[in-house]
Amino acid sequence: MTLWGAANLDGFSTPPNSNDKPFAFAVSLIFPMNPQIMAGIQNGPNQAYADEYARVNQIINEISKQLAEKIISRGYSAKPLAASVRSDPVHIRADFPHKTAATRAGLGWIGRHCQLITRPFGSWIRLGTVFTDMPLSCGPALEKSFCGTCMKCVRACPAGALTGTAWHPGVGRDAILDAAACDTWKKKHFFAYHKGHNCGICSSVCPHSVKTLKNDRFSEFRRF
Repeated sequence: MTLWGAANLDGFSTPPNSNDKPFAFAVSLIFPMNPQIMAGIQNGPNQAYADEYARVNQIINEISKQLAEKIISRGYSAKPLAASVRSDPVHIRADFPHKTAATRAGLGWIGRHCQLITRPFGSWIRLGTVFTDMPLSCGPALEKSFCGTCMKCVRACPAGALTGTAWHPGVGRDAILDAAACDTWKKKHFFAYHKGHNCGICSSVCPHSVKTLKNDRFSEFRRF
């Protein structure tokens, strides 16, 4: 983990705490993916990407669990959110969007490919979230897209699942992404990789991600 922040989730519906109430805060964690692997999937996922996806998800789950246990040991409630689990397979959703916690923590914005984009790593990342009632000093939420007029991810999507709508708080996922079209395409064409849960083509062409290769901004990845 090389980037993290605290998010104020007051007013958001989170998984319940032990008192069946939503958590007020979350720690958002950013984990970079191997940039060489990410740059190599512009024509579709491969086994290296599938392995990297699984490797980073495992690390996220381990660290999130450890952080939650540490918070609990200090007398507060905490609950880690699994890195990549669909609790609602019909609507293709998890218990809570990792991206929401990350934008509320000021770590990035949502791109036209419906993924979080960070300044240091672009969208070549995976996310972790730990909910808690421990009072945290939260960074200002990021409430603006910095994609400008770029449509590279929209044009690259083989499923035609991206609408091109720019994100800002209040814009729902369905306005940006046809999740069913995306999911159907992946399962039809890329089922060999985690049963169609992997693609990454849209992320692979994101300029905010690609430029990190030139700037060597993934030097910290070597220690990850």
